[in-house]
Amino acid sequence: MEKRNLNNRAAQLPNFCHLGVTLRIALAAELLVAAGVVARVADLRGFIDEFVSLSAVAQPALLLTLLALCAASRWLARLPYRNGVVATLAIGTVLPVLTAATINPPNAARPVLVGVVALFLGMALLAYFDLRGRALSPAIAEARLAALQARIRPHFLFNSINAVLSVLRGDPRRAERLLEDLAELFRALMSDARSLVPLADEIALTRAYLELEALRLGDRLRVTWHVDNMPGDALVPPLLIQPLVENAVYHGIEPSATPGEISINVYRRGDHVHIVIRNPLADEARHRKGNGIALENIRERLLLFFDLDATFKLKPMGAVYQVHIALPYTRDRHRSALRSDR
Repeated sequence: MEKRNLNNRAAQLPNFCHLGVTLRIALAAELLVAAGVVARVADLRGFIDEFVSLSAVAQPALLLTLLALCAASRWLARLPYRNGVVATLAIGTVLPVLTAATINPPNAARPVLVGVVALFLGMALLAYFDLRGRALSPAIAEARLAALQARIRPHFLFNSINAVLSVLRGDPRRAERLLEDLAELFRALMSDARSLVPLADEIALTRAYLELEALRLGDRLRVTWHVDNMPGDALVPPLLIQPLVENAVYHGIEPSATPGEISINVYRRGDHVHIVIRNPLADEARHRKGNGIALENIRERLLLFFDLDATFKLKPMGAVYQVHIALPYTRDRHRSALRSDR
């Protein structure tokens, strides 16, 4: 049943408002124009003149088509897949024809040729996005398995249980609360990784994790939260922040004998949500270097969910190491399922 559902998800139109989709369409259109010019012109001078002439028609047509597809993206997504394909091809053919006819009204052949080329290009691109979605479907399960292996390391589980046991007799109520936090971490770990979750839930999960680590590390761990401007209803990939904070503890706090501070800053700027995490740069010679699986897993999941609309930057800043994630601000649960057709 799960496999069938994954295949059904692949048979979906791409989200034409996503940067990755628009860049791929624009690149394909420009390459097609260039290939057509190369087939007709042999010298460089002639290629430049012909390419500029055709681009004067192709680029306005392409821009109008992309804007129209983005505006109709929600409507297209609600249609059955075949109906959506027909509607997309109609938009992608009619607008270029009208644009070509407006720019070059005396030339009756060019709009017809533009329409034929646009139709075949649209068919090829939709087939590409469909095949790409089907090819990436196994990556959904692989990303989830990678998350299960990378998110909570065995040593963290061992240390957390020992920390709870250490206060079990002296403070049973606190031990009970810590066990609930630990259970919450594992509940999130086992949840469906194909759907986005509210940012507020991710923050609550990270707070629960840090409370466990504070019990183990004591005064060595200091945490500063900057979440006053956080859009709690924003949808983000599950287990996005906690693994980054776990990395910050592992690489920035554990190797140091002196107290260290982890700063977590979450805010909205325009149409994007920014997550900035900073930790001290400790002496790695005293600590086992990580293998980077968690970071690569997060990078891959951001790509699967948001394509090129999300950025993930790692940057040493003097005595501090910073992780900066920027992803689109969305509250639309219609787009909350993992879409691998982008």
